[in-house]
Amino acid sequence: MLIPPGTILLLSAMASRFTPPTRAQQLAAIGLTMGLPQPLQRALEPRDDFLPIPEPEPSDWLRNHTEVGQTFDQFTRSLPSRPDNHRSKLYLQPLGRFNESDGPALDQLRRFAAAFFMMEVVVVPPSDWAQNHITSRRNPWTGQAQLLTGDILNALEARLPKDAFALLGITMTDLYPEPSWNFVFGQASLRDRMGVYSFARYDPSFYGQAPTADSRKLMLRRSCKVLAHETCHMFGIEHCVWFRCLMNGSNHLAESDSRPLHLCPVDLRKLQWSIGLDVVERYQRLLNFHRREGFEDEAQWLDKRLRFTAPHNGSRDTR
Repeated sequence: MLIPPGTILLLSAMASRFTPPTRAQQLAAIGLTMGLPQPLQRALEPRDDFLPIPEPEPSDWLRNHTEVGQTFDQFTRSLPSRPDNHRSKLYLQPLGRFNESDGPALDQLRRFAAAFFMMEVVVVPPSDWAQNHITSRRNPWTGQAQLLTGDILNALEARLPKDAFALLGITMTDLYPEPSWNFVFGQASLRDRMGVYSFARYDPSFYGQAPTADSRKLMLRRSCKVLAHETCHMFGIEHCVWFRCLMNGSNHLAESDSRPLHLCPVDLRKLQWSIGLDVVERYQRLLNFHRREGFEDEAQWLDKRLRFTAPHNGSRDTR
């Protein structure tokens, strides 16, 4: 999420200065792993594959928001929502226009989410947001059309399938959470298991630029990031302060781009505990997705991590 223009200096003065965690603090956040299956133990061992979180710049999230971090033990004690036999699917609800020429292909997002969360992901037919009494405005700085996130979440509530763990609204229209805000990339209602995410600002045409092959790949990568980040919140996973991680908070697009597309050991353990997923199979499926879409840096990272997590299994390219 972003903060309104003009408030960064004020918030910087109010927020306490963030100090990157020590290795001992990182390991304590992961928690004791003795007794876990060996592949999971190895997947949770940081080694040098997970970069430390750096000192934040003046406009960055942790310079403007005081966050102490959520350990694995704190996460489990919070009694977060978990999928079960009755609520086991993720649903993607496109809102408004969603042509492949305008944004990431819905099937790409479905395949990514299915690999990331190791759950069945269903794409439902697009919905016309204009017919759902959703408040809109023109952004006072960009002049772009925007939709009010609270109204969208209210509209999604009536559409939540009985077998859904979560319903995720996705749109190519810009979003705002209240009149004083400039915009947000996404917003989720954790209690109601719903969220809405906009890919509008990942589209070069939003800034008056012509799309290219590279920009479309970057747009897909950014879209996958916000989809996974905000959906993780619905599992009760808070922002990460332990490593460079998909769950780091971000105040601006450059900060969001600097986050990796993978989870650190702390948050991987939270997701694995929530779903009971096989970490080796998950890494393999994500590796196949990243190779297919040309995300070579993430593919190389996953290949290295997979070979350490399951040294006798290796990685198989099943494109």
